[in-house]
Amino acid sequence: MKRAEQVTFGGSGLDRAAHIRGDAKMLAKVKSGGAAKCHLIWRGKVLVQGEGLDSLASVPMHHDIITQGPGGAVEQPVFLGLGDQDVPHFAMDISGWDAEGLDISGVGAFVDGSEQQHPDLPTGHVFAELRRIMTRLSPRDAELAASAKAVVGWHETHRFCARCGAGSEISQGGWQRSCPACGAQHFPRTDPVVIMLITHGNSVLMGRSPGWPEGMYSLLAGFVEPGETLEAAVRREVMEEAGVPVGAVQYLASQPWPFPASLMMGCSGQALSRDIQIDPVEIEDAIWVTRTEMMQAYAGEHPKLLPARKGAIAHFLLQNWLSDTLD
Repeated sequence: MKRAEQVTFGGSGLDRAAHIRGDAKMLAKVKSGGAAKCHLIWRGKVLVQGEGLDSLASVPMHHDIITQGPGGAVEQPVFLGLGDQDVPHFAMDISGWDAEGLDISGVGAFVDGSEQQHPDLPTGHVFAELRRIMTRLSPRDAELAASAKAVVGWHETHRFCARCGAGSEISQGGWQRSCPACGAQHFPRTDPVVIMLITHGNSVLMGRSPGWPEGMYSLLAGFVEPGETLEAAVRREVMEEAGVPVGAVQYLASQPWPFPASLMMGCSGQALSRDIQIDPVEIEDAIWVTRTEMMQAYAGEHPKLLPARKGAIAHFLLQNWLSDTLD
């Protein structure tokens, strides 16, 4: 797919500079350099700025928030890589900060519209839910934000060795946890997920989960199981959720999805039947939507159907399907 890396969180070409992670002297040098930037994460939210919250914010490595210890899941800043002009980028979790008395309305809702302003940061620098502002960010800011959120989230849930249960220690610039007790090494996990553009003639298969806003449908998706190919996962998931058999399957594009740690692998598939039999445990509903109806939904003119979430790979794949640019 020619436009594959135009998906949100993809295509910025960040230099991950993995050779720096294991070099303690070099890592200390780039961390102490005056140009280094640190992006802050607070309880899964990213620090952004700008009138439209359209820019990823940062603080210098010598900022009090960093040097005084933020009390988050990461014991030290995670090295994300080198940006433009080889500027080093780091990420730090400050979830230990208590935002008591600040706006927390909307937390836990389908769209969290709340924003939190730390007293030691400039006015206009706020923590916001990444899903809410992801389409406003530049490709580079989006990749940095996704990487920071995903790796910090991994540290939060992997603080103990999965082999022996002892407390593990951060290493390799934040991209590894090592167990001092048994010597095991643990690395950030990424969960493979297939998301499927299943078509039959001029229609596409859409489904919805319980709790979604009324009228909102998206492409079917599911986790790839151990020992399974992407093609097999596509066929299995569509059959399990909608009871629709699928023939030919083709890979299209991928998207990092740090909610919390997935890699969405977009595929197209040809349905062998239009008969739908949903599994109510898996999804709430599934329907066939014609190209004309989907164009109405994207234009905001359909009386009942809402488009997939903007910024998600489902929206991206459907948009390319509508414009005949999947190849």
